[in-house]
Amino acid sequence: MWPARDALNLLLIEEHALIRPGTKVFFRDCYDHTIQLMDMVETFREMASGLVDEYMSAVSNRMNEIMKVLTVVATIFIPLTFIVGLYGMNFDTKASPYNMPELTWAYGYPALLLLMAAVAGGMLHYFRRKRWI
Repeated sequence: MWPARDALNLLLIEEHALIRPGTKVFFRDCYDHTIQLMDMVETFREMASGLVDEYMSAVSNRMNEIMKVLTVVATIFIPLTFIVGLYGMNFDTKASPYNMPELTWAYGYPALLLLMAAVAGGMLHYFRRKRWI
C-alpha cells in the first residue's frame, strides 16, 4: 500500500498532459481509500501482535503450572531418595551398635516403608494445604 499511496500522491501533485483536471477527483478518492487501507492494515497488525502476546502468555502460564507440579513431585521424592540411599549402604551391625540397629529388627523394613509413606503423605498434605497442587 505504501508504493500505491506514493504513486497516487505524485499523480495528484504533479501536472501531466495525459491527466485531465476532472480525473484528479478520482485519484484523490483512490488516495483516501489507500490511506484508509493502510490504517486498517496497521490496526490488524497491532491486533495480531496482541493476539500473539496473549497466546505466548497463556503458553507461559501453562508451562509454569506444569513446572510447579514437577517441582512438587521432585520435592516429594528428594527425601525419599535420601532415605533409600542411606539404607542402601552396607552396614555391619556387629561392628558397632550405632550402625543402624533397626537393621536387626524383625519389622525394620516395614517400619522404613511406613516412615517413607509418612514423609510423602506429610509433604502431600502440606502442599495441598498451601494450594500448590
